[in-house]
Amino acid sequence: MAARRVLHDKFFRLAKEEGYLARSAYKLREIDDRKRLFRRGDRVLDLGCAPGAWLQVASERVGTPEQGGFVGVVVGLDLQPVAANIAPNVFAIVGDVYKVEPKDLLGESGERFDVVLSDMAPNTTGHGDDFLSARLCERVLDLCPALLKPGGRLAMKIFEGAAYPDVLRRAGRMFREAKGFKPKASRDVSREMYIVGHGYEPALR
Repeated sequence: MAARRVLHDKFFRLAKEEGYLARSAYKLREIDDRKRLFRRGDRVLDLGCAPGAWLQVASERVGTPEQGGFVGVVVGLDLQPVAANIAPNVFAIVGDVYKVEPKDLLGESGERFDVVLSDMAPNTTGHGDDFLSARLCERVLDLCPALLKPGGRLAMKIFEGAAYPDVLRRAGRMFREAKGFKPKASRDVSREMYIVGHGYEPALR
């Protein structure tokens, strides 16, 4: 019998208790705990940011005005608006990742980001979802030259499937290190993986 999807698992309950907008917050927390994505004062871009759980985690990890010390900046992009007022250093933009201009994400300073995140996923149909997921990841990698600082870091979701090895190899050509990682908060029945890259090297594209 096929594994039954458990909707209200411990991460769902934890998110409710701890004030996160979605259980996906724990995926990013584990990725950062294990892979050291964030540093205080970082500029972070979150592609596909709604409902805002990753914005919450990123803002906590890079520093908010309330925390004192170094304060980071987190910018999010999604087709859907983020309704929650997360933190003063978080800015969410409504837009299409395939149409957005990099300058609109960089803002007036034009400063590139230290970290690019993507928890984007296609509308799943059960047929060809892995290729649609890979296409989203390819778009993220396409944007890196305009948006990510040399030496920057990446974490993006991809569905395991025929296209996954090609996307991982491309990421490996762009970063000094790029590996797949599956957080414990990912559902057991899910095919999702995260490609985590460190040390972006534009010349290696």
